[in-house]
Amino acid sequence: MQLRWAVFAAGMLAAVQPAAAQTLPPVEAFGDLPFISQPQLSPDGKHFAGIQSLDGKPAAVVYTVNSPDPPQVFASDNWLVHSVHWVKNDRVVMFTKTSQAIPFGSNPDLHTWYRAISLQVGGTDWVQLFDRRNESVSMNSSTADIVDKMPDDPNSILMPLWTRPANDRVDNDPNSSVGGGYGGDYRFSLYRVDVHTGNAAIVEDGGKRGGTWLSDGTGGVVGRVDWTPSPQTGHLFIKNGGSWSQVRDFEYGEGNTVQGLLYDGAALAFAQRNEQGRMALYRMDRTTGATGTPLFSDPHYDFADTLADDWTDRVIGVSYGVDKAEYVYFDPARAALQHRIAEAFPGEDAHAVSATQSGDKVIVAVESPQRPRTYYFMERDTHYIAKIASAYPNLKATDLGEMKPYPYKARDGLDIAAYLTLPPGRPAKNLPLVVMPHGGPDGRDTIGFDWWAQFLANRGYAVLQPNFRGSFGYGLAFSVAGRLQWGRQIQDDISDGVKKAIADGIADGKRVCIVGASFGGYAALAGATFSPDLYACAASIAGPSDLGRMMNDERRIYGTNSSSVKFWEQRMGTDSASFDAASPALHAGQVRAPVLLMHGKLDTTVAYAESEEEQDALTRAGKKVELVTFDADDHYLTLAETRIKMLTTLEAFLKANIGN
Repeated sequence: MQLRWAVFAAGMLAAVQPAAAQTLPPVEAFGDLPFISQPQLSPDGKHFAGIQSLDGKPAAVVYTVNSPDPPQVFASDNWLVHSVHWVKNDRVVMFTKTSQAIPFGSNPDLHTWYRAISLQVGGTDWVQLFDRRNESVSMNSSTADIVDKMPDDPNSILMPLWTRPANDRVDNDPNSSVGGGYGGDYRFSLYRVDVHTGNAAIVEDGGKRGGTWLSDGTGGVVGRVDWTPSPQTGHLFIKNGGSWSQVRDFEYGEGNTVQGLLYDGAALAFAQRNEQGRMALYRMDRTTGATGTPLFSDPHYDFADTLADDWTDRVIGVSYGVDKAEYVYFDPARAALQHRIAEAFPGEDAHAVSATQSGDKVIVAVESPQRPRTYYFMERDTHYIAKIASAYPNLKATDLGEMKPYPYKARDGLDIAAYLTLPPGRPAKNLPLVVMPHGGPDGRDTIGFDWWAQFLANRGYAVLQPNFRGSFGYGLAFSVAGRLQWGRQIQDDISDGVKKAIADGIADGKRVCIVGASFGGYAALAGATFSPDLYACAASIAGPSDLGRMMNDERRIYGTNSSSVKFWEQRMGTDSASFDAASPALHAGQVRAPVLLMHGKLDTTVAYAESEEEQDALTRAGKKVELVTFDADDHYLTLAETRIKMLTTLEAFLKANIGN
């Protein structure tokens, strides 16, 4: 086993040869899709699945462990592989996506569609799940969600689907998650789906408020949470025997939510704020909905994600970010395993990302700023460890820059956590600086490998990544401080970090460029518009430029009472004059620096028209602007061709405007 696995791992790595020695690695070393991602072991440990690049697009692959044979490869010309999920020893479910202007009810806008495909391991059979419920499926933008893998059932899994029973009326309920969008008395029901045929049979009728199904990991339904967007309320229903009872209502606008059944099955896991305003995880009684002792509570940081068992989906721990990601397990067996993993890879972000059903074999992911995510096979009982592959095998540690905390105070005294990546082999003095605000705006940066930031560092730039007010992870007060502050105090936080880097002598004040994607793209445009003296250039990738237009699109597409609109109103407000004041496209005359815009035509998160409007406004104002279009890509730079084009274009733009 040990030798054969090593041969298997080496065989994978042979597919990509290191680049020839040169001063700088080619842009493809950073911009190609990860060589391997989402690796997963089958329940019995005999196979290994993941996502690899095929002609620059993500494809699902299945390897046989202890075999030098090439993998099975599953891909589609029109649908992109989004994720892979083992469900049975002989079946992998592949979630796929496409962005098309297929009518969604009465809504003709461009939408991203997700579908689930069940693949036969060792054969050629595949089937679309829910395929025979065509009428209902057509009204679901996504049929790609697994509630329960039912590991002891060889044929079935549980999956949710929006359906309208034949005897239901159409009432356009404004609080219905689907009906509020395009009409219809749809219910978020639960189905038993055969992974070999795709056939589905209803198990439980759901509610009209949408939400989350709760199961025990063996096919038993525990409860469900329905959502009312206005006001933002969660309704917890528990199933006792054959009857349902509503046991608790809770406000979910601040992140409160039922995360699932705990590993021991004795209680639910419920997320809510602790006394310090940090997101914590508590035990919740299965029958009453009452919360008890905290499972995880930190006075300084929010927990970021729950960690779930691969096969039962029960909550076994949490992750949270200090500077790098940290992991806390409630399940004693997984806590002991994590302790051994941390000992094997001290000081790095290391944790198990996949396990067999018995838990005797795991795949461990390890990364740090100068080590791209690398996967290892580990035997729990013998502690045997063997390398599988690196996500970026053509990059060496010497190609990558040191990343370190760079905290500072904003002008109003608020503490801002930030990270500074320095170009390898150059002193931290008088460098050209790229400030790169994250997306979200509720996202956050942590210390780890970042292919985009490391590319810029490799090309000679210092990279500053500030966690401005509103960033996730620092508690409710910090989050609230960022609300209604687009283009205002959020932008001041970013500017204050730049000014500190200049004052510290790290950055050349005449060679600073602001670059970002999504909300970070908005921040780049806002920086060039509202702080024109600070930046020598700005580059926005898929960033909104007209906040009023963006909000009107959200209301039109999703409905005025949708949870999406409520989210954006909480962060941006509702006042059109305030939107206009903070919209870069409406103040293009203030821009002095060259602006680079890049945007995917298939973007359904931020409309491509946002970049077109910014280009038109800057052109009319006589400013220097370029718009680069990715015709076949969406919001997330899914294709290798897009990433390489983005990095190549950005590198030339930076060199022309701030040198290197």
